[in-house]
Amino acid sequence: MKPETADAFLIEQIRQGSEAAWRQLIDRYHGRLVTFARARVAGLSDAEDIVQDALMGFLQSLDHFDASRSLETYLFTIVRYKLVDRLRSRKVVPLNPGAEEGDWWDQVAPAEGPTPSGAALAAEAIALREQVLVDLLRKLIRDYRDRGAFSDLQAIELLFYAGKRNIDVGALLEMDQKTVAGIKFRAIAKLRRFLEARDGDAVDVEDDAHAEVTVARVWREHRITCLKRSTLGSYLLGVLEDPWLSYTQFHLDVVGCPMCVANVGDIEAQELAESDDNARQELFASSVGFLSRTHPGGGG
Repeated sequence: MKPETADAFLIEQIRQGSEAAWRQLIDRYHGRLVTFARARVAGLSDAEDIVQDALMGFLQSLDHFDASRSLETYLFTIVRYKLVDRLRSRKVVPLNPGAEEGDWWDQVAPAEGPTPSGAALAAEAIALREQVLVDLLRKLIRDYRDRGAFSDLQAIELLFYAGKRNIDVGALLEMDQKTVAGIKFRAIAKLRRFLEARDGDAVDVEDDAHAEVTVARVWREHRITCLKRSTLGSYLLGVLEDPWLSYTQFHLDVVGCPMCVANVGDIEAQELAESDDNARQELFASSVGFLSRTHPGGGG
């Protein structure tokens, strides 16, 4: 069963009051959400409290959840807003006090206003506009990947997603500014052509600050270039090959995608827990015979 299909089934079961489905959702997402929150607050208990608030908020707003959306992205977004609220009120201690202003994740986030789901319900036109932009961006990314143009993809991700300047992108990718500017120009031109092919005018892709912030927010919230957990798992196992290996390293280490980094941390934690569990099982299996010989009266 595909993840999105499994999530849709879970949501339907939870709406019907299934405690088992709710427990399954918590088991599936709690670890990665805590890892995400833990990277931004100083205490594990604070991170766990924020995730608990987010999950309760999700449960309370379940009737308004659009099943066509990515559940994982939606939960990450709720945690993100809970983090912003807590940090602003200073009910929790930030991991790096004073560093929030320099964090691109915070720069592109809206400073105030309703949650994404609330905004979508309040303004269908905005939701439609964003969905068109999502479709255009995904088509652009597929084009890069199908052509194996990963260097162009990296530049675009830094420009549109991370909000880097041409000069900074050039330094990170060892390109001159003219090359970066050319990649950016061609990307915007492609987005315009894709839009014209749809016979729509819902999205403005002009190269100005407002448009780029819109692209950055939509890119982040819809996880346009986020990697599948299977890809991240292959990366951790050391079986991922180029060009995906290089791109995954870039996405994690250079872009620093917080959701993918959180997923990596969650996978590592699961592997460690499974390793510990296997070790305990092996110890029991190898020692239970000795136990029966040395304590024949046991058995409890």
